[in-house]
Amino acid sequence: MAGLRRRTLVLRALAGVAAAAVGGAAAACSPRTETDGDNGTGKGDPVTRHRYQYGGDASQWGELFLPELPDGGEHRGVVAVIHGGYWRSQYGAELGEPLAADLAAHGMAAWNLEYRRAGNGGGWPNTFIDVLAGIDKLQDLAAAHALNLGPVVALGHSAGGHLAAWAAGRGKLAQLGLPEVDSQVPRRQDATSVHLSGVVSQSGLLNLAEAERLNLSNGAVVNLLGGPSSEYPLRHRYADPMATLPLAVPVMAVHGSDDHTVPLSQSESYVNAGTAAGMAAQLVMVPGDHYALIDPKTDAYRTCRELVRSLLG
Repeated sequence: MAGLRRRTLVLRALAGVAAAAVGGAAAACSPRTETDGDNGTGKGDPVTRHRYQYGGDASQWGELFLPELPDGGEHRGVVAVIHGGYWRSQYGAELGEPLAADLAAHGMAAWNLEYRRAGNGGGWPNTFIDVLAGIDKLQDLAAAHALNLGPVVALGHSAGGHLAAWAAGRGKLAQLGLPEVDSQVPRRQDATSVHLSGVVSQSGLLNLAEAERLNLSNGAVVNLLGGPSSEYPLRHRYADPMATLPLAVPVMAVHGSDDHTVPLSQSESYVNAGTAAGMAAQLVMVPGDHYALIDPKTDAYRTCRELVRSLLG
């Protein structure tokens, strides 16, 4: 994990500011306007940022990054950016901030989502509760920010890829035959819930059972779920994106050719199982390591951005 810590410091420098807690549930910071990214004209588009709580905990917040709109216009869809860090609390939404800023600079509304992680009140079940609640918060913000929630695409890196693919299967969770576990993840189940229309996974942990067997990141899966699958088999199955295959929405599994942090088999096994079941899933190989996918200056990241754009329609 030392390499991840070093890369985190670099990405924080790219972001320009680390995430900080805000007080008051459902309260927004004063909006601010910045110029981020390069839209191909040699200058970035103005981006307005609005931060909101979706719960009472300091880690239950998200930040909207919005490009300018013409009078009477609306944002066609939103990208939910879900950061990684093997679900551990020392890694936060500052990892997703450069991506959200870049997406907005290229004309796409982005929602950089923070959530409770293992070590700060997260893990099972709160991390899962937060991801669904954080995505649902977009419904509450849609009118005020002219958000058309027809398409909502998740862009998730590493552990964030896991959470994105898992959230995309929310409509099938109650059908897994695990009522005791399902009851531990309260969520909106009415018209105000927001269902993802697609996922771009960036070297995502898409096969949780395999990740546990491989002991990735020194037991990160066991740490997330509060114990091994031998002790908690039902929650392990419930938390695994493989359990809800096939999905009714497309998943693009992007993986770096030199990724030594998350093995390629995590993307391959998910895509193979999905396509075998008739799902729209695709493996996309890009040059670079695990972190090239979240560096807006790389071709690997630009591929992810264009895949997101294609899923927004």
